[in-house]
Amino acid sequence: MDEIDLKILQSLQVSGRIRNAELAREVGMAPSSMLERIRRLEEQGLVRGYHATIEPQKIGLNVQAFISVTLDKHEVGSIQKFEQDIQGVPHVRACYHLTGRFDYLLHVAVADLNRLGELVKADIAAIPNVGKSETFLVLSEIKPDNGWPIADLIREGLNQNLKS
Repeated sequence: MDEIDLKILQSLQVSGRIRNAELAREVGMAPSSMLERIRRLEEQGLVRGYHATIEPQKIGLNVQAFISVTLDKHEVGSIQKFEQDIQGVPHVRACYHLTGRFDYLLHVAVADLNRLGELVKADIAAIPNVGKSETFLVLSEIKPDNGWPIADLIREGLNQNLKS
C-alpha cells in the first residue's frame, strides 16, 4: 500500500459514489489504472463495502444507547457463545470486546425508551452468562463517525507502518 492507495481510500470513505474519472483526477492517475487499484483494494479486504449514511430519527430510531456487558464466566466457550448470541439480537448496531471493568460495549438504536427496556431485559439479559449490564443513553452526537483518519496518516507520514 502506498500514498496513492491511502488517498483513494480517503476519497472513497468520504464519498463511496464518487465517479471513477473524478477519483482518478483527484489522485492524478488514469481512470483505467484507478479501476485496477480499487479492485485490488477490495480484494485485499481494505474496502469492505459501500454504504449510505442514514439519519436514524428519520426511520424511527429515536433513542441510541451504549450498553456495557459483564460476563459471569470468561472461559473461551462462554465468550464465544455470547459473541455468537449477540449477533442475533435486533437493534445492536455494534459490539466491541474490551479490556477494563466490563467485557463488552454494545451500541444500540431503538424507537423509544420502552423498546430499550425490552431490549435490555428480554434480549440482552436473557443471553446465558450475562452477569451485569449498564445502559448509557446518548443525549446528543458531538462528533459523528466520519471514517478512519486516513488524511492524518498521509499528512503525518505514518503510512510507512502500513506497507505490505
